[in-house]
Amino acid sequence: MTNNIFDSNLKTIGFLHVNTDSIDLINSDTYKLYIKALYLPKGCTVQVDFNVYHTQGAALFFISPNQVLSIQNMCSELGYFVFYNHDFYCIQIHDEEVACDGLLFNNINNMPMTAVPDQEATFINYLFTQLESEFLLKESSHEEMLRTYLKQLLIKSTRLWKQQHLGGVLTDQNNDPDTFRHFTQLVEAHYKQKHTVADYADLMLVAPKTLTHKFKRMNLPQPNEVIKNRIILEAKRLLVHTAMTAKEIAYELGYDDPAYFSRLFLIKTGESPSGFKAKFLGQASLDKIDTMAMSEV
Repeated sequence: MTNNIFDSNLKTIGFLHVNTDSIDLINSDTYKLYIKALYLPKGCTVQVDFNVYHTQGAALFFISPNQVLSIQNMCSELGYFVFYNHDFYCIQIHDEEVACDGLLFNNINNMPMTAVPDQEATFINYLFTQLESEFLLKESSHEEMLRTYLKQLLIKSTRLWKQQHLGGVLTDQNNDPDTFRHFTQLVEAHYKQKHTVADYADLMLVAPKTLTHKFKRMNLPQPNEVIKNRIILEAKRLLVHTAMTAKEIAYELGYDDPAYFSRLFLIKTGESPSGFKAKFLGQASLDKIDTMAMSEV
């Protein structure tokens, strides 16, 4: 599909144009294990995990390896798709450089989309076209140039995400915007073993009430809700993308009492695990039939 790929010493980064010819490949499992950045124009429909997003203008999507991406509708304009692995650039190891973990990826609201204002679109387009040009050139320092453009994309996008989702938090000097990012990072790392606010407060060396108060002051979802939402999201993924039973999923997510876990799932989603799975897979089948019918028109 493309020669735009760098692959050396386990380090991989690749580039694709997003159009009607590449959608099936992008939606397949080919890039499932990669970290992904997707830049789409106005009028596209994208599903990430269980949420559907409609681009009202140019938008960026940042997708972790554990997330499921599906471009459901592509408009006539071109988009860009970059995929890379942790060996090429690990955002956790280089957190001080880009500070995007917990914001662009694995953020507190499970929001993978960053809108691109008109005044910023030229620069974002420039970064993607430079990435593409660098793949074609393949001159000396090729790897580091690709990494430099990727870092610029992550840094710029992180600033945009903060403005869009943390504007009020950032303007109040009494707030601590890094607290929720650190908390989200810890939840992503430990949600299968640690289920209470006290667990994470211990890791952050603060009192549980202090952590809860900080989130309330910043008008963010309460820590307990963030923890439970992450657990339920993973349960949904395992229900619809694996053959695991609800009981097996409960154990996988650290619950010794499957009945308690099923009650938690019901409270959070309004459906039993089996009911959710049947409903989602049934709807997915209908959507696939609709997509095939549209492609034949």
